[in-house]
Amino acid sequence: MRSAHPTTEQVWRDIARHIFGVLAWVTPAGEARSAGIVYTVADHRIYIVTGPETWKARHIAGNPHVSITVTVPKRVPLMPWVKIPAAAITFHGDAMIRPIDEAPAPILRVLLRGLEKKVAHLDMCLIEITPVGHFVTYGIGVPMLVMRHPERATARVPVSPP
Repeated sequence: MRSAHPTTEQVWRDIARHIFGVLAWVTPAGEARSAGIVYTVADHRIYIVTGPETWKARHIAGNPHVSITVTVPKRVPLMPWVKIPAAAITFHGDAMIRPIDEAPAPILRVLLRGLEKKVAHLDMCLIEITPVGHFVTYGIGVPMLVMRHPERATARVPVSPP
């Protein structure tokens, strides 16, 4: 069984095992926005592909401070019909918009899932996010029954090992 407070490595492992999250940012008018994203992880950074004219790319270019939430499904073994809230990992970070041709081939292969040649002609960019500070977790590294006690199921974990 994992400890009540996950380690930095455990949190990174959980983030890397999933591909979907919610990216949030603030518009120039100060309005909060969010979008579902498909991501990959490499070298403790999060990578996303999008169009350079999308709202998220344009707003992030103006304000690189973002946050991401990744949910981690929880299930009762042999009883999939029992509804359990997902565990969650939330963090903030600094985002950078990069031209798609700066993306390493392995990252593009994962993000585009075999469509690299078909979408090569499309105008795309890479968003690279470097997490900073702490991960805030709920239900990560704790038994499901502990999730009923938020004070025991939550943790703040440094994004980098001490």
